[in-house]
Amino acid sequence: MASRARVRAPELVGAGGWINTGGKTLTLAELRGKIVVLDFWTFCCINCLHVLDELRELEEKHRDTLVIVGVHSPKFVHEAEHQAVVDAVARYDVRHPVLDDPELATWKQYAVRAWPTLVVIDPEGYVVAQHAGEGHAHAIAALVDELEAEHAAKGALRRGDGPYVPPVAEPGALRFPGKALRLAGGGYLVADSGHHSLVELAEDGETVLRRIGSGERGFLDGTGEQARFSEPQGLALLPDGSVVVADTVNHALRRYDPVSGEVSTLAGTGRQWWQNSPASGPAREVDLSSPWDVAWFDGAVWIAMAGTHQLWTYDPRSGTVGVAAGTTNEGLVDGPAAEAWFAQPSGLAAGADRLWIADSETSALRWVEAGTHEIRTAVGTGLFDFGHRDGAAGQALLQHPLGVTVLPDGSVAVADTYNHALRRYDPASGQVSTLATDLREPSGAVVADGDIVVVESARHRLTRLRLPEEALKVAATAHRTRRPPTEVAPGTLRLDVIFTPPAGQKLDGTYGPATRLLVSSTPPELLLAGAGADTVLARELRLNPELAEGVLHVSAMAASCDDDPAIEYPTCHVHQQDWGVPVRIVDGAADRLVLVLAGMDD
Repeated sequence: MASRARVRAPELVGAGGWINTGGKTLTLAELRGKIVVLDFWTFCCINCLHVLDELRELEEKHRDTLVIVGVHSPKFVHEAEHQAVVDAVARYDVRHPVLDDPELATWKQYAVRAWPTLVVIDPEGYVVAQHAGEGHAHAIAALVDELEAEHAAKGALRRGDGPYVPPVAEPGALRFPGKALRLAGGGYLVADSGHHSLVELAEDGETVLRRIGSGERGFLDGTGEQARFSEPQGLALLPDGSVVVADTVNHALRRYDPVSGEVSTLAGTGRQWWQNSPASGPAREVDLSSPWDVAWFDGAVWIAMAGTHQLWTYDPRSGTVGVAAGTTNEGLVDGPAAEAWFAQPSGLAAGADRLWIADSETSALRWVEAGTHEIRTAVGTGLFDFGHRDGAAGQALLQHPLGVTVLPDGSVAVADTYNHALRRYDPASGQVSTLATDLREPSGAVVADGDIVVVESARHRLTRLRLPEEALKVAATAHRTRRPPTEVAPGTLRLDVIFTPPAGQKLDGTYGPATRLLVSSTPPELLLAGAGADTVLARELRLNPELAEGVLHVSAMAASCDDDPAIEYPTCHVHQQDWGVPVRIVDGAADRLVLVLAGMDD
């Protein structure tokens, strides 16, 4: 057994308390003898949701020796509300204990710098590995196997049930619904995400007329009773009368025929897209990544591809998909479609000459110009500023919006999800106003006979509102991301991204460079040298001494493959993570910044 670095694990502390433990407070001492994986996550983060799904198989396979503990560490103000965390744990079917850490106490103790981060603690209470980003489930699985064998031989492994106590599910017709669609004959089609199905509701928005999908998580075509979805979100009506469904966790587009009731697959393989995978081609052969919404615009189905921070399109005539806008870099950059940056686009709505976008992680309202497909921003400045402020769009603030709807007068309603509000942007005046408040996590809305019907996702219902003639007056609030800045010295800063291949694997450059590092900053003038892309996971940066603070954006990727010449077709894995590191320039501070992609910093 190869030796590995070991550091005593700090205690788990969170002011919000514990969820999924039956009211019990857990300590590391009580978990001694178990292998513990800490999952530092926040529920706004699509990469965190991907990791939740990556861990499900591992969690089930090692249920008697492994305890996964979610450490919820908020980015947005809303995510620091305890009830919001309770709702998110239920929404995403989290089946392990979760520590609510609104003040980031445990985050700081473990020196975490990114969502998601996974920390492995051995049965004796020592940290033995840390992984940032997605794609590490196979490495952690191999490490768990090693730790089981090692500590069973030492008599230090304790088998048996873990501390997870499932919550009591509340019955209801809808469970965390995503988006809704107004049907031509009246009534609504709703993506009932928590029940893994679609629901047709009557005109009253409550009476269930038909359910499409068995209600079990899965990926299966067939009749309305047989079909299976996995947390569907977006819906769009196609010119032929059928409905395209963004089947988010299946990484697929599905087609629902309201006449026959049949469900089929239009695009996606069921696998998540990774860097260097094909980004265009026959729709059923190309992987997608968490499509969150869809809209018919400019003769194609546009897809809010939240998992890759891009917009894609599906062409029903040719049966192909491809990238329409975005680079996979996370942020807010306008301009030509191929150069634009997005951050988890989650809502789409087609207007006469614009496709409106709710770009959730930048708390922004953006649009695509018809014809040229240029990207523009109406509201929002970037990843770290958010709030609730009306007035001129240039200074207005949203908080993680998930939905957008074009109103009859050409203005745009925004489901301002984490502000629990419905906002309005008027392109003619450039003004932002508030239409309604006290809407629990609204995720979408549709216009119905002059009214607006809002999907209140966390209240599990549709709510019909009159469109007010006058906007509400709301006290303005402004916030920045909650993470404390990292103090660094002025001048030259050494950036090291740590990556240790999993046991039995090696870095593999057979089909190109095995690693990639991309560095930029906000504001751009923070970096005098060191910005750009390269293939080495280390770099010297030169910081601008005239600036006191800013954000370093670091994106790293590493590919590892089986290190055994006897294996004819080795298995390869891609590990990737984007960091946004707030920094404060302080004389005498550290001149080295370490980011762990996988492994431990010696």
